Amino acid sequence: MYVVTVTFDVKGAFYDAFLRLVKKNASLSKEETGCRQFDVCTDNANNQVFLYEKYDSRQAFEHHLVTAHFFSFEQACIGKLDNKKVQCFEEIWPLQEE
Repeated sequence: MYVVTVTFDVKGAFYDAFLRLVKKNASLSKEETGCRQFDVCTDNANNQVFLYEKYDSRQAFEHHLVTAHFFSFEQACIGKLDNKKVQCFEEIWPLQEE
């Protein structure tokens, strides 16, 4: 499994609008072939949003990056964030049965 985490530091004035955007993106992402999990978590006190995403493979994640809904989400985020941190991991445990 290929795991991606994303942490967004959202500008306070845009926090509620950003939550609507990220939930819509997550809903559409969960429908993609190869997407196994797409969780949206919040730290409201600090205007942070955290994503935990699991894909069958790196290729499935790379496909996610070229979807129309991801492009729209990225465009809608312009000017709404103070910071965005993306990290990618290979899951090694628990082992998935082939």
